[in-house]
Amino acid sequence: MDRKLILYIAMSLDGYIAKKDDNIDFLNMVEVPNEDYGYADFLQGIDTVIWGRKTFDKVVSFGQGVPHQDKAVFVISRTKEGKQEHATFHNDVVDLVRTLKNQSGKSIYCDGGAEIVFELLQHRMFDTVIVSVIPHLLGDGIRLFKEGNIEQNLRFKRAITYPSGLVQLWYEVKKENA
Repeated sequence: MDRKLILYIAMSLDGYIAKKDDNIDFLNMVEVPNEDYGYADFLQGIDTVIWGRKTFDKVVSFGQGVPHQDKAVFVISRTKEGKQEHATFHNDVVDLVRTLKNQSGKSIYCDGGAEIVFELLQHRMFDTVIVSVIPHLLGDGIRLFKEGNIEQNLRFKRAITYPSGLVQLWYEVKKENA
């Protein structure tokens, strides 16, 4: 199977995905009518979504239920089990990704949070990294890339700039035997 695991996420210019209290209001500063920053096109290439439980809880708190009705949604949690709407709770993200990569299907979308990203980076699971950089400095909060053994070589694919100041960076992860 040739399914790819893609990190598709936004962060502040100084590398934070949220404030310490999980507030992500700074993302709203780049909202522009009729601009989705390529998200709809991106979603056409995936059939599976992976979130950490905190990210999932934040998304559900917006009051629209569990998004991505047409996709398999997995939530990584140490405490929750079972399902919520069409989302399935799972406790081991590395095992889940290995299983999913060995099944047929489209690419797999990971949208954080930071703990899930860190674990997947440690196990060299990502194939593509797409980061939207928001033109804002938070100064403190939850870092996207935590310190630890995550060193990997990336191959630049493209950068897209938008009038709002958002810059989207696309990288392919170089595999050691490639």
